[in-house]
Amino acid sequence: MPSDTSAASPPVVDVHQLTRSFGRRKALAGVSFSLFAGECLAVFGPNGAGKTTLLRVLAGLLTPSSGRATVSGIDLPAGAEVRGRVGLISHHTMLYDALSPRENVSFAARLYGSSDVPNRVEVSLRRMAILDRADAPVRSLSRGMQQRVSIARAMVHGPELVLADEPYTGLDESGARALTELLQDLRSSGTAIIIVTHNLSEGLALASHAAVMSRGQFVRYDDRAGVDIASYSRIYRDTLAAGG
Repeated sequence: MPSDTSAASPPVVDVHQLTRSFGRRKALAGVSFSLFAGECLAVFGPNGAGKTTLLRVLAGLLTPSSGRATVSGIDLPAGAEVRGRVGLISHHTMLYDALSPRENVSFAARLYGSSDVPNRVEVSLRRMAILDRADAPVRSLSRGMQQRVSIARAMVHGPELVLADEPYTGLDESGARALTELLQDLRSSGTAIIIVTHNLSEGLALASHAAVMSRGQFVRYDDRAGVDIASYSRIYRDTLAAGG
């Protein structure tokens, strides 16, 4: 499902007939799409549709069973080479709870070989409004504050692709607003984004493209400009009613 963006520059994400099986179950069953710099794909679908599996494959955490996928021109799987170009935000924070936010984010920056680590860490923590708790142990923070730290960590190395799996989980209104502003800024600066969410208005507000996923496949893939929210809501409800 090609993007309508000019092919003058190569896509950040290019996926052709991607599959991923777990035993006899196909979590991904022939997914194809391209996403260019500055574009955002919002992926909707019921639990078990394959959304998180897709993100984990693109993050280099799972190996495709068949098909082809590239991130920034790098064929997957590619390990650390591709992970350094990707920022993964999950509803599971995966933080070191004995470390502080500053230490967690610094560790990620150094892991990805970032330059000027202290400044990068400061900027990331400030953007997610967590500087005032930057040196407290993560385990002492609320769930929402931990999610803010997780987002700051995912952004600190300046990724070319952001993969966001239900990133608003646990965030209060202030944190959600900070995340939305951050994602909008990233799009404006040329970062490609894939966001998985059950919230249609949340996803469509950020998106240049939208997909509905069911049983490991995209059953809809649309340019956001052509999407009517009311009719799209009905399509999504019908997909949920069908059981994914």
